Amino acid sequence: MTSPWLPVEPLKDEAFAHVRRRAIFDCCKWDPQVGDSSAIARHPLVVSRGAWLEVVGLAEALARETLAAENEIVRRPELHRRLGIRRSIRNALQRAAAIGASAGAARLIRFDFHFTDDGWRISEANCDVPGGLNEASGFPALVGPHYPWAAPVGDPVAAYAEALASRAGASATVALVHATSYSDDQQMMAFVGRRLAAKGMSIHLASPSHLRWRDGTAWLEAAWWRGPLDLIVRFFPSEWLDGLPRETEWPHLFAGARTPLSNPATAIVPQSKRFPLIWDALDTPLPTWRALLPETRELRDAPWQTSDEWIVKPALGRVGEGIGMRGVVEPKEMRRIARDARWWPSAWVAQRRFHLVPVDVANVRVFPCLGVYTLDSRVIGAYGRLAERPLIDSRAADAAVLAA
Repeated sequence: MTSPWLPVEPLKDEAFAHVRRRAIFDCCKWDPQVGDSSAIARHPLVVSRGAWLEVVGLAEALARETLAAENEIVRRPELHRRLGIRRSIRNALQRAAAIGASAGAARLIRFDFHFTDDGWRISEANCDVPGGLNEASGFPALVGPHYPWAAPVGDPVAAYAEALASRAGASATVALVHATSYSDDQQMMAFVGRRLAAKGMSIHLASPSHLRWRDGTAWLEAAWWRGPLDLIVRFFPSEWLDGLPRETEWPHLFAGARTPLSNPATAIVPQSKRFPLIWDALDTPLPTWRALLPETRELRDAPWQTSDEWIVKPALGRVGEGIGMRGVVEPKEMRRIARDARWWPSAWVAQRRFHLVPVDVANVRVFPCLGVYTLDSRVIGAYGRLAERPLIDSRAADAAVLAA
């Protein structure tokens, strides 16, 4: 099978130093180093034009199926428990089932594609709070001029900002709500905020603890500003919302909000890695999901403790955290993951392992991931990650995505 990845040479030291410096200041990439490793790849991830067009078609089909399935599942509370979601969050989802989900605006999803020895597969859909936007929009502009034979595949933040401005109005007051103690969350919100401010919108970077609600309208109650909001951009995971103070009335992010949300918290439904376990109970057809996601089972129904062909995943894990992959994850870490999975099996799944096709760059073998963004079911760009082992986690470097 022909690989979709095209060979490239890494940037020379001087060029890479310039890109790294501009990434910090232009792209809000404030954490360009993780331990002893660079968090920025020295070369882009270049995909053939034909392969990219194929992925675009797959991602847009996945997005349509995902949003249709979410709408159905929210209305069916009998399915919520199987998703591995805590009771407090399920109660908020049940309220959405009773009165209708809060209105969404500019629905953003990132599908993580991998090219395997069986062709394209996906590992997950980041439906709730898809990250990487500052790298996906900023890095191609910095790296692309060094590879003039290739071109960026899109500018996700430009498309996102345009959609948000169209929904809320160019003079809207917007809260970019995020986990303020995490620098990677803040840097992405700062980058998105710059683009929205350039359109004339009034931007407030805030914690969800600053939110209040009056008759379904969101208000910001912060030391620097108090008043009603026209739009909320949320980058605070849905499963963390129940830890907020009661006065925030966080269930409005699931149901009862008149202020549009991007994304509404009901996006946790397809975010769960246990989503495939309820497919057979749905009326919504999911042919693209079924074709691209590896077989997924309850732990009790898979030989994950003895076979290298099965991995385990936490239902609501992110950035590759908690994934148990025998022979790849260190033995001590694998034992800890196995223990947690045995103790709380309803919060985990087993998934058949796929085998990534690597890329060789300057005699170094790396394993790529292509994170494809959709906005209201339309592809708007991509985010690359490159890992030195066949597990894409926090150790992977961020890469510009180009097509040729």
